[in-house]
Amino acid sequence: MSMRVGSFVLGAQFPGQGQGEALHRAVRSAEVAEEAGLDAVWLGEHHFVPYGTCPSAVTLAALLLGRTRRIRVGTAVSVLPTVHPVALGEQAALLHLTSGGRFSLGVGRGGPWVDLEVFGSGLQAYEQGFPESLDLLVRWLREPSVGADGERFRFREVPVVPRPSEALTDTTGPEVVVACTSPASVRLAAERGLPMLLGMHVGDEEKAEMVAQWRRCARAAGRSGDEIRGAAHVSAGVCQIADRRTDAVETLVKAMPGWLKQGLDAHVTVDGRARSMRDPVAYTELLCGLHPVGTPRLCVDRLTATGERTGISRFALLVEGSGDLAATEENVRRLGSEVLPHLR
Repeated sequence: MSMRVGSFVLGAQFPGQGQGEALHRAVRSAEVAEEAGLDAVWLGEHHFVPYGTCPSAVTLAALLLGRTRRIRVGTAVSVLPTVHPVALGEQAALLHLTSGGRFSLGVGRGGPWVDLEVFGSGLQAYEQGFPESLDLLVRWLREPSVGADGERFRFREVPVVPRPSEALTDTTGPEVVVACTSPASVRLAAERGLPMLLGMHVGDEEKAEMVAQWRRCARAAGRSGDEIRGAAHVSAGVCQIADRRTDAVETLVKAMPGWLKQGLDAHVTVDGRARSMRDPVAYTELLCGLHPVGTPRLCVDRLTATGERTGISRFALLVEGSGDLAATEENVRRLGSEVLPHLR
């Protein structure tokens, strides 16, 4: 199985850092990812919280596609309930065509956050509206003209301009990947034949179960064998490389809990519902146990094992866990020079 390894970039704001500093590190780490031979850069999107300082993954993707020549750039994810699917579809088509087909559109439901109030979409868009938004988006990226007569979106038929399927690289437009965290979202993605992005908080066993469920649901929905076998799911994780595993773990356990605490604490629910918080230190230690954190050899073995257990061959790895620009750059370079050659 050929592995494709990318970085997962949040523009995380660590304690004591400015937001501009966090975004500079995000951009720089993506440029270094191309230099280091990584396959892709996946960009997170968050609103009003220091957990991630990028509020528009598609905008940052545009900047990075302009700064790079080879690497794929994807959103992980654009939050669909807070945006009009046609607006996002137009942006995705534009990036697909102008980058020579290097753009991937990852979408997700997001959470029941205050974002829904600010952007005027309301709780309904999060709780019930995701399938309608997803279907409208996919139609926009696949058809020459689109109209809508749904619960949330209603408009007369209009031409799709620019049409993403006119790209020289392919006939289907940009790939769409769906963030899946529940059996319902797995089924939603599978019925539409869309690959999944699986989160960094779940281990190989759970990811393998989700892939198996996706295959069952896709088969039941009449998807072809080739389509099912060829689905390129993406596994999110954390990567920190050091000469000794204890050093890699120590780097993350020192830096990540402070970021996680201030970042996750800042999320505000739209309806005042109670929310449970993970313990930041325990969560960091869990991530170190699940993912390629340690020596280059350990990282190769961990990624290989995940690929074998789950059938997933694409990875989006958080490389900025140290919170430090120079350390992040070195981490990406080592991933490219000391890990990737052993996966291909």
